[in-house]
Amino acid sequence: MRAEPNPKQVSVLIVSDDAAFSRALTGRWQSEVNLPAFTVVGSDICRGEMAENFDAVILGDVDESRLPAATKAVQASGKPVVLVCERGMNRTAQALRPRPLIIPRAEGWLDTVILLLAEVLRHREIASRVHRLEEEVAQLQRDATLGRYMLEMRHSLNNALTAVLGNAELLMLEPGTLSSSALAQVETVRNMSLRIHEIMQRFSSLEKELSVMERQAEKDGRGMAHAAGAN
Repeated sequence: MRAEPNPKQVSVLIVSDDAAFSRALTGRWQSEVNLPAFTVVGSDICRGEMAENFDAVILGDVDESRLPAATKAVQASGKPVVLVCERGMNRTAQALRPRPLIIPRAEGWLDTVILLLAEVLRHREIASRVHRLEEEVAQLQRDATLGRYMLEMRHSLNNALTAVLGNAELLMLEPGTLSSSALAQVETVRNMSLRIHEIMQRFSSLEKELSVMERQAEKDGRGMAHAAGAN
C-alpha cells in the first residue's frame, strides 16, 4: 500500500507483520491535515537501506523474534523510529539498543503515535534549518574576513600595480631596446595591470556604495524608532 508524495509531503515507512496495524494507522491519519506518504513492508524483508528514503519509521505488530533485527536495521538510517508494542513485549522492547521511541499498545495509541511523530519531525526540521543557517553564517564570516583583508591590502596592491604599470610603460617608450616578442610580453603585463587596476577601482566604488546604503539603513531605522516612540 503506497501513497504518492508531493515535494513537501512527509514519507513514513511502516514495518508490520499484521495488515490490520497498518490499516488502523493509515486510516486514523486520514483525518489529519498533513497526510504522509506511506509505504508498508513486513519485518522479514525490512532492510536498513529502505529507511534511508523516508523521514520516519513506525514498527508495530512485529514478530517478537524479528523485532531486534528489524529495529536495528531501521535505526541504522538515523531516522526517527517509533515502536508500538503490546505490553507483553515491553521487556524485549526496553532491551533494544539504541532504544527507539516506545508507545504501548493501549487506548489512544493511534493519537499518541501521530502527535509524537509530528513533534519529532518538527524538531528535526528545526535542527536542520539551524544547521543550514550555521553553515551560511560560517560562509558569511569567511567572506567578511576575505573582504576585510582586501580592504586592508588595497593600498599596498595599488602601489604595487602602479610600479608594475609605470615600469611597463617606460619599457614600451624605448621599443628599440626590446625584441618584438619581449615588447609584446611587456604590453601584456601593462594591459593586465590596467585590468587589475580597474577591478580595484570597482572594489573601492562598491565599498563606498555599501557604506552609503548602511548609513541610509541606520538613518531609516532611527526614523522608524522615533516614529514608533512618538506613537
